[in-house]
Amino acid sequence: MASKPLDGIVVVALEQAVAAPYCSSRLADAGARVIKIERPEGDFARGYDRAVQGESSYFVWINRGKESIALDLRLDADKAQLKALIASADVFMQNLAPGAAGRLGFGSAALREAFPRLITCDVSGYGEAGPLHQLKAYDLLVQAESGLVAVTGAPGAWGRIGVSICDIGAGMNAIIGILQALMQRERTGTGSAIKVSLFDTAAELMAVPYLQARYGDGAPERVGLRHPTIAPYGAFTCSDGRELVLSIQNEREWAAFCQHVLGDASIATDARFKGNAVRTANREAVEALVQGVLDTLTYPQAVDRLTEAQTAFGAINSVHDLIDHPQLRTRAMPVHGRSMLIPALPYLTEWEEPNFTAVPGVNEHGAALRAEFPATSA
Repeated sequence: MASKPLDGIVVVALEQAVAAPYCSSRLADAGARVIKIERPEGDFARGYDRAVQGESSYFVWINRGKESIALDLRLDADKAQLKALIASADVFMQNLAPGAAGRLGFGSAALREAFPRLITCDVSGYGEAGPLHQLKAYDLLVQAESGLVAVTGAPGAWGRIGVSICDIGAGMNAIIGILQALMQRERTGTGSAIKVSLFDTAAELMAVPYLQARYGDGAPERVGLRHPTIAPYGAFTCSDGRELVLSIQNEREWAAFCQHVLGDASIATDARFKGNAVRTANREAVEALVQGVLDTLTYPQAVDRLTEAQTAFGAINSVHDLIDHPQLRTRAMPVHGRSMLIPALPYLTEWEEPNFTAVPGVNEHGAALRAEFPATSA
């Protein structure tokens, strides 16, 4: 088996839900030893659903390859146990409620003072300062608070992004920060603090609408599967009822699209459609023209023309279509004695293993970890 870049790195994760577990799971995939600290009743994400052999789909997705120890941090003995674990760690990360870790005696600044090489990572909803920093923050709440829902979906009732985008993004940002801190420690010999918030993550994702609203003509409207500033770029229906999304990014693509898909090269130089800004201003006419042609083509016929024109397109698929998608890479993972398939990592590495390792049971490694890292005092 190939060595992994984080072999030998120990991560202690006082974590729950999605954002921090997403981060620590990817560190585990890269070879880190991740010790997951759970409440005696377990991470509440274990109860989100029972979709995977009785296990939560969320928990299976982002807790593989970790060791679990259950600690009741209201008890001095268990606080001492956590301190013993942290003393041997390279990274300590937590995403408890605002201020909770500090009140328990595990604030980041104090820990780094006690353990100068330690890297700390605090994941919060709104950061550690400001008028809203004490608010509880779950993914959908932050989607709403940050304005993400204001640019998502079609006109009408509000809609959420269909996955936990703020949690996932915060987890990714935590990974970036931790890896940078590990590199910095190689140069300086000392650890550092990483602080990530869901709101900051969402706000950074909103950079383009923010800049358009602050310095341009205004934020984009909710336009469904249309692109707010590019045309044609959106969903269309073929004569057999199948739907696709197509995208034109520049004038070369537009000319080829007009010639090979619309069947009339002269459309490319029509004054109503020459240049993206003009096409966007005349979006209704552009889309009517495209839909009129696709009304005469089945999906396979449309695909043939789009391929000939080298026009970017994609089918509008269901989740079941994804399951059978020819490009989908999956990896096996054991769940209660059965091999389950889940999406593979979104990157390929030389150290990737053929299968994912299992998720731990609550306190599955508690006894072994207590023996390996004995608490010296309560």
